[in-house]
Amino acid sequence: MKLRFDKWLATGTPWIWLNAGAVAISIIMVIGLLLLLTVRGMHHFWPKDVMQAYYSPPVNSAERLTTQVIGEFVESESVISQQIASSGIPVDEAQEFYERQLMKLGNRDLTGADFSWVLTDFIAEIEYPEHLVVLERREWGNFYGFLQAVRENDDTVISVDYRDQSDTEAQNQAWQEFTARLERAQVLHAEIYRIENQEIGEINYGVERLRLQLRRLQLDGRDTDAATAEINAQQAALEAEYAALQENLLNLYDQINRDTAIFMAANEREGEIEFADIVRAYRPNGMNLWAKAAGYLAKLGEFLTDEPREANTEGGIFPAIFGTVMMVLLMSVFVTPFGVVAAVYLREYARQGFLTRVIRIAVNNLAGVPSVVYGVFGLGFFIYIIGGEIDQLFYPEALPAPTFGTPGLLWASITLALLTVPVVIVATEEGLARIPRSVREGSLALGATQFETLWRVVLPMASPAMMTGLILAVARAAGEVAPLMLVGVVKLAPALPLDGNYPYLHLEQKFMHLGFHIYDVGFQSPNIEAARPLVFATALLLVIIIALLNFSAVALRNHLREKYKSLDV
Repeated sequence: MKLRFDKWLATGTPWIWLNAGAVAISIIMVIGLLLLLTVRGMHHFWPKDVMQAYYSPPVNSAERLTTQVIGEFVESESVISQQIASSGIPVDEAQEFYERQLMKLGNRDLTGADFSWVLTDFIAEIEYPEHLVVLERREWGNFYGFLQAVRENDDTVISVDYRDQSDTEAQNQAWQEFTARLERAQVLHAEIYRIENQEIGEINYGVERLRLQLRRLQLDGRDTDAATAEINAQQAALEAEYAALQENLLNLYDQINRDTAIFMAANEREGEIEFADIVRAYRPNGMNLWAKAAGYLAKLGEFLTDEPREANTEGGIFPAIFGTVMMVLLMSVFVTPFGVVAAVYLREYARQGFLTRVIRIAVNNLAGVPSVVYGVFGLGFFIYIIGGEIDQLFYPEALPAPTFGTPGLLWASITLALLTVPVVIVATEEGLARIPRSVREGSLALGATQFETLWRVVLPMASPAMMTGLILAVARAAGEVAPLMLVGVVKLAPALPLDGNYPYLHLEQKFMHLGFHIYDVGFQSPNIEAARPLVFATALLLVIIIALLNFSAVALRNHLREKYKSLDV
C-alpha cells in the first residue's frame, strides 16, 4: 500500500491537483471580491422606493413615543435585547433578539442626521405614497417630502394639499410645474458653471500670467515704460472682460434664485428649497421599471463624469479617474525608457562581474522597499531639492510661492516610476537573456554594429518582456496611495491638470486619485453611512481601470510576441 502511495506521489499527480485547487480558489476569491464590489457599490444608484410609516418605540411600560419616518431602507440586522435595553428602550425580556433597520431619512438640515436605526417591531402603518418626492441637493444631502407649493419671487404660483394623495390631477399638475422650473434652473446653473470655471478661470489665469510677466521684467531690469504700458493695457482689457462676465453672472444668479419650492417633510416639518440647490428630483414610488432604469443610468453617468460634492460622499469622481489615468500614463513614459536602458546596459554592455552582481542585488532589494519610503524620498529630493532649484532658475518671479517646488502631478509620476523601475529592469533583463547568442553573432557577421544589432534585432525581440515589465509596473503603481499622499495627491483638486490654458498640461498642479479617494471617503468621511456605497463603487472602478490598462498592454505584448514567435522569444 505504501509502495503504491509513493509511486502515486512520484507521478506528480497530487501536486498537479494541489496547484489546480490553489488556482481555482484564487479565481473564486477574485470573482467573489468583484461580485461584492459590484453588488454593494452599483445598487447605490438604483432609485429605491421611499417608505412612510409611524415609529412608536416604548418610553416606559405605559408610554410610547410616536414619530413619523420617511426614508429609504438600507439594511437590517438582528441585535440582542440587552443591547436595545442599554440604549434606554424598554424591551420584552422573553424576546432574545430584535430586528432593526437602518433607514436613510435625509433632511439633514432639518433633523441633523442622515441615517437612523429603527426597530422593526415598533414600525406601523407602512405606506409607499406615489407622490412622495426625493430631492438630491448640492448641499445637505437628500431631502424626502411632499410637494406643497411652488413660488416665484415669494409669490405662490401653484399649491396643492399634500395630504390629499387621491387628487392625482392636482398632484401631477403641481409636479409638472415643479419639473419645468427645475429644468430651467439646471440650464441656468450649467451656464453659471461654464462662466465661472471656464471663461472667468481663463481670465484669472491670463491676469496671473501678466502679473508674473511684469514681475520678471522688474527682476531683469527690463521694466521700461513701453513694456509696462503694454502689460497694463492687456490687464485692463482682461478686467473689462471680467466686469462684463460678472454683470452677466449677477443677472443669471437673480434668475436662478427666483424660484423656490415648499415641501412638507416628516412630522409636519416644512422646508423651503431653492431650485438652484436641486441636482435631481424624482418620485420613486410612482416610477415603473423602465423609468427607474433610466434614472439608474443617469445617476451612474453622473458618478463617472461629474465632480464630487458634500465632502466627496456625493456626486461624481471624474477628477479622480482623470488623475489616476494621467498619472499612470506619465509614469509609464518615465519608467519604460529608464528601465530598458538600465537593463540593456547591465546585460549587453557592462562587464559581468562582482559589481554587476551587486547592482542586480540592489535592484532586486529596491523592489521590496516600502512604498512610503519612496514618497519620503520624492518629497525630499524631487520636490524640495530639484523642484526648488527649478523655481529659482526658471520661475523666480513667482517666488516665494512655489511652482515646481511643491507636490504635483510630475513628482508623483516620477516617484512611482522610481518605485516600479526595478520591475521593468528585471523583466527586460530576463527577456534579453532569452535571446540566443547566435542571433547577435549572425547580425554582427552580416556587418551590423553592436548598436544596430541592439536597436534592430535584440530590442524588438525583447519587446514582449518589456511589455510584461510595464504591465507589472502599471498594476502596482495604479493602486499605490501612501507615496502619493506626500508627493501630489489631494482630497479635492480645484481644477484638472489638463485644460485650455497654455501649456495645457500643468504638471505642477496637484490632482485627485482613486486610491486616495477610497481612503478619504472610507476612513475620513464625516458621514460614513452615506460614503460606504461609494467606497465599493470607487474600488470597483479602480479595478476596472487597472484591468483596462493592463489589457491594453497585454494586447500589445501579444501582438509583439506573435510578430517574433518564429524566433522563439
